[in-house]
Amino acid sequence: MKHLILILSLFTCHHFLHGDTKPNILVFLSDDLSARDLGCYGATDVRTPNMDRLAAEGLTYDKAFIISPACAPSRTALLTGLTPDHSGAKANHTYKHQHIPSLIPELNKLGYRTAAFGKIAHGKDVSDHSFHHHDKSIDPAAIEAWLDAQPEEAPIALFVGTKDPHVPWPQPDGYSPEEVTIPPFHIDTPDTRLFRAMYYTDVTRADTDLGNTLAIVEQRWGKDFLALFSSDHGAQWPFGKWNLYDEGIRVPLIVRWPGHTSPQSRSVAMVSWIDIIPTLLDAAGAPADLSLDGASFKGTLQNLSKPHRNRIFTTHDNDGRANVYPIRSVRAHRWKYIRNLQPGWIHSTHSDRYRKDNAGAYHWSWEEAAMHDKTAALIMNRYRQRLGEELYDLEKDPDELNNLAGDPQFADTLLQFRAELDAWMNEQGDSQKVAPEPWLPGQADLLEPRSDWPPYYPK
Repeated sequence: MKHLILILSLFTCHHFLHGDTKPNILVFLSDDLSARDLGCYGATDVRTPNMDRLAAEGLTYDKAFIISPACAPSRTALLTGLTPDHSGAKANHTYKHQHIPSLIPELNKLGYRTAAFGKIAHGKDVSDHSFHHHDKSIDPAAIEAWLDAQPEEAPIALFVGTKDPHVPWPQPDGYSPEEVTIPPFHIDTPDTRLFRAMYYTDVTRADTDLGNTLAIVEQRWGKDFLALFSSDHGAQWPFGKWNLYDEGIRVPLIVRWPGHTSPQSRSVAMVSWIDIIPTLLDAAGAPADLSLDGASFKGTLQNLSKPHRNRIFTTHDNDGRANVYPIRSVRAHRWKYIRNLQPGWIHSTHSDRYRKDNAGAYHWSWEEAAMHDKTAALIMNRYRQRLGEELYDLEKDPDELNNLAGDPQFADTLLQFRAELDAWMNEQGDSQKVAPEPWLPGQADLLEPRSDWPPYYPK
């Protein structure tokens, strides 16, 4: 009997030390990075060695999405587990209601020491979070000092966010404009190629930030911790950021957690950014909070065939005065339905309307190309003005180039997703209204971009 008690005691101790130990956590976020622009997601013309290494050592989600393609609503959704209508942060540069809590304190209640370095939250929401927050730029020495000051027995949840590849983009470094790949929904001009090389340079800088952060953490923890990498939305290109096409809402999501994920594994489970912190809390042993819109996808880490969501809903209103174009969408594995609430308005973005020489000046070359090239004209027209409804078969048309909403063959599919989006918008309490004044056809651009700017790329 004594031997049995001893065995049971040893088993209980081992289970406590190894089975129930809360994992250290590293969450690393990039800013404005589409999933297509990583090597581990199929890109062949951009260098992302650290992101690719993390994918090789862990689990890559092929269908990970944000809930809104702008910084403030997306990051608020991450930190609250709530949709923009439920948190109050819907347009960019709006913030959650004061009574809405962040989920970071839930990690603190579990004994975690939490800190954020770089861009994790957005604007004044930083002050509402209970973790120790540092400047928006990543300071490796500050990360090292903070980690070294933590007691050994306390689990740590470290959040690090790079501002790359958010504009402004640097001059190309190691990338040739002639060798980059231009997506089929962009206009291939010398300016576009130069800016694509600039963007890729910034993508690689973000990758370097990830590599440096992993090196700091792995030096202290080895690899026995939960590492999660993602991006707040797609890149600041036409049809990307501020849009509900996959270029704007589909983001990289990689999780490496030895013993829970397998190397070089991939999941087709559809997950959302509102699910991330519920998943971290689940990994730390917290019970599920059913009041949240987000839900843990921890069960998909080892079961690659396990589904999570069967629909992804997304929403966008505006980003200040430069981007006033409300859009809603619902995405299934095969189909995407987009509703442009005000199809009579002109769609625009900051890059288009401000046209800085390191963020958007290529738009001059697009307009020039559209004057004499039919394909370019079609792209520009689709960029500026859109039909009220869009329907895409993502299996046959992953770049969302062929709108099937007007095809009688798909009328039943259109009706189905139209009804699903209506139901979701009603549940959200979606007012479908935006405050800023829109840009209307025939109306002068109220932001008055400088008309004397020449194309950036030397002719």
